Amino acid sequence: MTTAQPLDVQPTPLALLLLGREADPRSERGVECPGDLPSPSDPDLVARARAAKEKLGDRVFVLGHHYQRDEVIQFADVTGDSFKLARDAAARPEAEYIVFCGVHFMAESADILTTDAQAVVLPDLAAGCSMADMATAEQVAECWDVLTEAGVADQVVPVSYMNSSADIKAFTGKHGGTICTSSNAKRALEWAFEQGEKILFLPDQHLGRNTAVRDMGMSLDDCVLYNPHKPNGGLTAEQLRNAKMILWRGHCSVHGRFSVESVEDVRARMPGVNVLVHPECKHEVVAAADHVGSTEYIIKALEAAPRGSKWAIGTELNLVRRLANRFASEDKEIVFLDKTVCFCSTMNRIDLPHLVWTLESLADGKLVNRIEVDPETEKYAKLALERMLALP
Repeated sequence: MTTAQPLDVQPTPLALLLLGREADPRSERGVECPGDLPSPSDPDLVARARAAKEKLGDRVFVLGHHYQRDEVIQFADVTGDSFKLARDAAARPEAEYIVFCGVHFMAESADILTTDAQAVVLPDLAAGCSMADMATAEQVAECWDVLTEAGVADQVVPVSYMNSSADIKAFTGKHGGTICTSSNAKRALEWAFEQGEKILFLPDQHLGRNTAVRDMGMSLDDCVLYNPHKPNGGLTAEQLRNAKMILWRGHCSVHGRFSVESVEDVRARMPGVNVLVHPECKHEVVAAADHVGSTEYIIKALEAAPRGSKWAIGTELNLVRRLANRFASEDKEIVFLDKTVCFCSTMNRIDLPHLVWTLESLADGKLVNRIEVDPETEKYAKLALERMLALP
């Protein structure tokens, strides 16, 4: 009998990260915040947050993303989606501190658009974005090499979703591309096709596919999926030459969970329901829905909806629950599209203890958790953002 030999297996960098034995300083996920957090059971948290914010006065400007917890949103000076909030921060140059209750890439965008005299603060550096994590600078550089070897790079214009790291935005700016939001993705793609023959869409495959097929009349065959974990992205040179849309294999962990079965189930349970989903959902879910649109679109659609109407919403649960409470007095029945509860787990890292710790630290003159984008990255990322702002 042959004795089994031990396998000589070396853990990959990713495995070491997952095991917690290595750290990636460029990771979108960030790290835990330093310092001692107040207890979440502290009954004085609301009063403490209010007192610290009042002490700071106009020196602080608190931004709250729509997906944040209600306990945090109550202290936001403005609420909105990621790009709206970054622009709101840029419009307040007198604010010394910008406290961004969102996730890491949002705080980076705010730092890019605000002045050097302002400090952008993220209450928990571990509040990242799984979608943004799905495209690293190294992976995208390797993808560009693949496109170059296939002889198509000079035909490709990168378009990156706002939900991407500063590194990816900088890559986009350096290679003649633009940023888009879920509201203006069609305009961004139209602009990009005026510049070149193909688009590399980063990092959300679903928004890219839905915009190309649903909004611009392309076919699914016009789209190919680039998988950064496979050699050459899992694509042949011929596939790259024939494609119009090269979609990055990334997705939103929340929106990606909705299914056609979810749509069919809610229609069976709620006759006459309007199904309204975010374009980060899968293509088949978008095709099965009645309405599709960005977070701001969803809010405006419900504001304009008639009394007594029924809605199933396919987006993050904090927002859906907040909208259901807001419109209950108008007899608008609003439910979460999926029967399984699902928050954005990284967004929910920003809780009241982290906000209190942040505001009290700033009020005591201690700058914590500052998000700073290096000048070279900022230069090209801002160029990509400015191209978006210039879209007709």
